[in-house]
Order: sequence, then C-alpha cells, then structure tokens
Amino acid sequence: MSNGLNIPPGEILGHPKGLFLLFATEMWERFSYYGMRALLVLTLVAATDQANPGFGLTRSDALSLYGIYTGLVYFTPIIGGWIADNYIGQRLAVILGGVLMAAGQFTLFAATPHSMTLFYFGLGLLIIGNGFFKPNISTMVGDLYPQGDARRDAAFSIFYMGINLGAFIAPFVTSTLGEDANYGWRWGYFAAGCGMSLSVIIQLLLAQRFVGDVGREPGAKRSLAASGGVKQPLTKEERDRLRVVTFLFVFVTMFWLAFEQAGGLMNIFAADYTNRMLGTFEVPAGWFQSLNPLYILIFAPMFAWLWVRMNKVDRNPAAPIKIVMGMLLTAIGFGFLVIGIFQIQHSGDHKSSMVWLSLAYLFHTLGELCISPVGLSLMTKLAPLRLASLVMGIWFLMPAVAQYLGGLVGAFSEHAGEYQAVRSAAASIGISVDYSGLLAVFGGIGLTLVIFSVALWLLSGMLVDWMHGAEKPQKTAVAGRSAINAA
Repeated sequence: MSNGLNIPPGEILGHPKGLFLLFATEMWERFSYYGMRALLVLTLVAATDQANPGFGLTRSDALSLYGIYTGLVYFTPIIGGWIADNYIGQRLAVILGGVLMAAGQFTLFAATPHSMTLFYFGLGLLIIGNGFFKPNISTMVGDLYPQGDARRDAAFSIFYMGINLGAFIAPFVTSTLGEDANYGWRWGYFAAGCGMSLSVIIQLLLAQRFVGDVGREPGAKRSLAASGGVKQPLTKEERDRLRVVTFLFVFVTMFWLAFEQAGGLMNIFAADYTNRMLGTFEVPAGWFQSLNPLYILIFAPMFAWLWVRMNKVDRNPAAPIKIVMGMLLTAIGFGFLVIGIFQIQHSGDHKSSMVWLSLAYLFHTLGELCISPVGLSLMTKLAPLRLASLVMGIWFLMPAVAQYLGGLVGAFSEHAGEYQAVRSAAASIGISVDYSGLLAVFGGIGLTLVIFSVALWLLSGMLVDWMHGAEKPQKTAVAGRSAINAA
C-alpha cells in the first residue's frame, strides 16, 4: 500500500516492479518522439523530385513549422494534465495519448511524400496525444512511493535513463530507414509508430498486474480529499517564491530556445554542412540526434554525484547559479559551431568536421543537466501545494514559447545574409555571405546566452532571498520529480 493506493507486492533492485513497467512504457514513447523528430525537418525540406522525395519546403518554412509543432507539443501537457487530474485519471490519459500518437505516426507514414494536408493531420494527432501522455506517466512513477520515501529520487533517475535510452536508440532506426532512398522517409515514421504501439501494448497488457490502482483515480480528487477542501490565501513567502518562477521564466526560455536548435538548424547543419564520411560510410544526419541522450546516459550519474558531494561539504550552488552555469556551457557549445563555420569557409570540400558538431552537442547536454533537472525540482519546491499543477504548467510554457521562437530564429538563418549589418559583421571576420546566416544565428545565440547569464548572476542574490530557504532539505519527496518532463 502506497499513498492509499493498492500496489502489487514484489520488487526489482529494491524498487516496485511497476517502475520498470513505466520505464519500458516511456522508453518506447521517447523512441517514437525522438525518432520522428530526427526526420521531420529533413522530410520537409527534401525536394519532391529527388531519389528520396519529401515535401520541397524552403528551409525557412520547414523550421517555422518545426517551431510551431514542438511548441504545441510542450503546451498541450497543461491541458492533458488538467483533464487527467480532474476527469479521467493518469492511467487512461497515458493509454489515450499513446493511441493518438501511434495513429499520428502511421498518418505521417501514409502522408509522406504525397499529402501535406494529411501530414498536418498526423502532426495534430501527435500534439494532442503528447498532451495526454507526457504529464501523466511521470505522475504514476511518483505514486508508486509514499511521501518521504528516499527511493523516489533514485526511481526518477532510473525512469530518466529509460527516457534517454529510447531517445538514443531512435535515430539509429528511424534515420537509417528514412534517409535511405531504398526505403524513404515514410518508413522512418512507420518505425516510430511501431515503437509507440509497443508502449501502448505494454500498458494495456501489464499495467494492472504491475502498478495496480496507480493512476486510476483523478489526482485532483485524491488531493482535495486529503486537504479537506479548505483553501487559504497565499502567504508573503509563497508570493515571493512565485516571483522567482516569473523571473526564471525569461532565462530558462532563452536556454530552451538555444537548446532546441538541435532538431532544427543544427539538424540541417549536420545534413548540409558537415563532412559525415567515415571511410566509405556516410553517417546519417539524424544519428547526431542520438548524441544528446548518449551524453545524458554518460554524464547524468556524474552530475547527480557532484550535487550530492557538494551538498555534503556545504558548497552546493543555489539553483539560479546552476542555471547560470548551464547557460554558459550551452554558449560554449555554440562557440564550437562557429569554429565549424570557419572550417566550412576554408576547407576544400566546404564542410565542417563532425568533431565540432559533436562537441556542440556535448556542451549543450552539460548545460541541460545544470538547468533541466534543477529547474523542474525547483518548481516543485517553490509551488504552493494548491498551485502545483499550475506552476508545473508554467514550466511547460517555457519550452513551448522557446520552441516557437527557436523555429523563427532558425528560419532567420536563410535570410539573414540579406541584411547589410549581418553581411558586414561576417565579412569583418572573413566569413562569406553564403554562411553569414549560420554565423548570425549560432554566434548570436551564443552571445545572447552569455549576456543572459551575467544578468541572472547579478539577480541571483535577490532570487535566493525570495526563495525563503526552499532548497533546504525537506521531509517530502516532491523534488524527486526531476527532469522527466523535459525530455
């Protein structure tokens, strides 16, 4: 019995068996999402008359669509979580979302490369399905443990590894199929649909056996019953903490705007401007999408150890300082891309080495590990209990806004060379107009991250005061809901 829920007995590695069921469910869902994301922009910009035909969109239009799609993907969990909490429960929401997303992937398969209208419909199904699935699967993980159970933090770390395992594997399957003219883009989407179908089948066949009643009853109903339905006005301390959330919105949104260039402009940089030859083998551009989850699998345990170690010696930085560190690391990643642009300019084949792109993904991942788990954990600490879902919704709005703006910024690279100021700045450091758009976006984002980092560092003392000790050890497990929803 945990949190008043009937949970089947039995453990694996000291954790409820249900954790590993949810691990597998999320792994295949992330396989589906990241597999599709690796193909989306490349499918849209592929010419209609080439050996592996796509939809022939301009780079600008494709990146704009990518920004709108990914922005909505991060927006709809606010709605899906609210519906699950108040009406249908997490279990049904996860299954419903999974079915919709599987249908969306198979719709993309049917649409490519013949029908843009049907392709839009498939994207819509994915957006709605993600809204139901994303916020609720991690809630079920937390409900496997009673409040205060020390295993909850470790459980979310295990679950997070599942997320990134799925994200790591996906491009090797979907890009290998999709970028091969012998198969075509559509078969990459088909593989993604198969992964999503496996996720749903796992839930339908095994959920009751391994997780029992977890996720069956709407969360808001259980929460209201536990609180007795009594509402109190916000205290000054709670209002101050919400101010911190408001301030961080701007800085974290800037980070996500930079980070999410991975699926857009950085994907195009990999395809068009990177020498991907290893001997006689050409590395598919989408394979670079696996670098981020691979780096997370390698470095996440190290960061977890680092924060614990620093906390033991009372040197653990406050959350705003960790976010500053993350933004600076991400800026360094864009610096490597700028070096790649210089190599394109001066190399005989007008291509950049894979080394620079790989280093960019490495430092972006290190930045993510300083910001994503820290930020989500902080939201749970700052949020008043009765506003927890709303504050988490605000967290989802950060990447949602960033995804849309990031798409516009990425699309700007195609036309940036038309502006005299951009042309002059590029020429002053020996970059031709052909690559001035890439320089404007990658260099501009890196410089902006540095400026935002300095601003946040100057504000950090005030923000820590407003937090009123929220990061001090608590006798709760809310912080265990770490970076799950950011992936």
